[in-house]
Amino acid sequence: MRAHGARWVPYLYIAPVVIIAGVLLYTTIGFAGFASLTDWNGLTSMEFIGVQNYVDMFGDRTFYIALRNTLLFMVVTIVLQAAIGLLIAVIAKEKLPGSGFFKAVFFLPIAMAPAIIATVFKYMYEANYGSLNETLRALGILDDGAVIQWLGADLGVWSIIIINVFSWMGFSMMVYYASLMSIPEEMYEAAELDGAGWWRRLFSITIPSLKGTTAVLVTLGIVGSLKTFDQVWLTTQGGPGVSTHFLTTYLYQARLDREAGYSAALGIVILVIAFALAAIQGRMANRKDS
Repeated sequence: MRAHGARWVPYLYIAPVVIIAGVLLYTTIGFAGFASLTDWNGLTSMEFIGVQNYVDMFGDRTFYIALRNTLLFMVVTIVLQAAIGLLIAVIAKEKLPGSGFFKAVFFLPIAMAPAIIATVFKYMYEANYGSLNETLRALGILDDGAVIQWLGADLGVWSIIIINVFSWMGFSMMVYYASLMSIPEEMYEAAELDGAGWWRRLFSITIPSLKGTTAVLVTLGIVGSLKTFDQVWLTTQGGPGVSTHFLTTYLYQARLDREAGYSAALGIVILVIAFALAAIQGRMANRKDS
């Protein structure tokens, strides 16, 4: 009887967290799901309209622009952050002189608030007097009076991608570096005795041994990309026009425009995309492990 009661003890420890998550998280998701089926401005009473918000969304050009920007941002940032983070981690593992300082410099952006980094980059990207264009003029790469619209319709999303990669590549580096420490040195020594060079050891030992770490970083990258908001809003607010809107910024803009029902529908779509991509990535990771 005592053993039977002891089995319930772990559930008692996690019960408060489960209850809080259920009340604050899942009831909120449920409310958003209901609100997405209404015509609601966020203040007055709701008018039930069924799936009309979703019908309007899939006929909305701005939604597709935001979806395209979000997916482009997701793919490019995940690849760049993983590749740069792995390269820096491998170099740092070589224990070269100053490698500790080297790691600290790349990890420094993690200790800074994203809002601060976005604001600094916004002034760097400023077309007329930003430090980036001024530097290009000083080097003779850009003619006097000429400007590059780094936050314009053509380059805006790519400029935001650079901000995000700068902000988070240090995190990828530290995660990879910690995982590299768990790889036995005997594997590298045996490969070196067999004549394997640095690149061969990288692709034959290091990268395959870090599959689990890469899968975790990809999952975090997917979720983080779908949550990206502050860097976009503080630099472009989705402009010029709607060219740099992401799903999150478009959701927020809809809320500002008193379209709370439509905004809730966008939130549900983001949630569904997050679950679908995470499930696909998890299945792919399990298939590689099997």
